[in-house]
Amino acid sequence: MLLNKETDFSQAENIKIGILSDTHNELSESVSAIIKDCDIAIHAGDIGCSAVLEALQPKSGHVIAVAGNNDKPYLWDVKDWAVVKTLPDMQTLTLPSGTIVIEHGHEHDSYKPPHSDLRKAHPEARLVIYGHTHIHIIDKEDASTDVINPGAAGFTRNKGGASCIVLTINNNVWDYKVYKFSD
Repeated sequence: MLLNKETDFSQAENIKIGILSDTHNELSESVSAIIKDCDIAIHAGDIGCSAVLEALQPKSGHVIAVAGNNDKPYLWDVKDWAVVKTLPDMQTLTLPSGTIVIEHGHEHDSYKPPHSDLRKAHPEARLVIYGHTHIHIIDKEDASTDVINPGAAGFTRNKGGASCIVLTINNNVWDYKVYKFSD
């Protein structure tokens, strides 16, 4: 696994990105299977343990992850402290057709459309990914910046089942697909 490694994706005009959040120590096997078919995995925080990150196996091995409000050393097992301490609060992924900003979102006021607080914080982004609410949403109400939440990919407050979103980018066309699995 290549966790938060600097990588040049500037030539990646066609790419499939698996997006998940809020695993809280447990990753749904159904979500894990979706991620294996993707080129990159993005985890928007509240991971819970390093085993969740290790279970993410996208084709390239690249996993981009940010810290959530529950990703603090004192909340993780001591054996995982080295991993949790490296998680940034925010990550940026630059692609030829736009910039993706990832954060957990717990420090913003807008958790539902129009997501103006997230859009204002990241005006350069074509896409802002956040977690925290455990509710999957794709907000395309603003022409310049989409905002998505993949929901909970584990078994904690997953609103009836684990979920994730796959972003498929073909040149300048960005297509989102929600996957929702029943418990």
